[in-house]
Amino acid sequence: MTSELMSLTWVAALSAVMWIPYILNTIAVRGLVNAVGYADDPAPLAGWAQRMKSAHYNSVENLVVFATLVLVANAAGISNATTVLACEIYFWARLVHLLSYTFAVPWVRTLSFAAGWLCQVAILLQVL
Repeated sequence: MTSELMSLTWVAALSAVMWIPYILNTIAVRGLVNAVGYADDPAPLAGWAQRMKSAHYNSVENLVVFATLVLVANAAGISNATTVLACEIYFWARLVHLLSYTFAVPWVRTLSFAAGWLCQVAILLQVL
């Protein structure tokens, strides 16, 4: 497995577990029955949980682009120092984005998002 595919695996794994804390908050705030149901007027989540949920949605949206670029590069046999570094930085940028979004750290959230986006651009440039 290439380094880029390993990074993609770690990014996917991070995205796969991001929902657990905010779902636990949903259960704690709304109760199990309402958490799995469709309450007309559900109790609001804690601020951190709502922000984590938003960070998770953003992660999934960006995973589509990142995964596509990594898989296209892999299929084209493109693997170099730029793609490896971009993929590694992307993982850490997404982790920082999750934490800074969850804990409401201004600027860090935006900068980490921008770093991840630049990593996607770097991979795209290698592919093109």
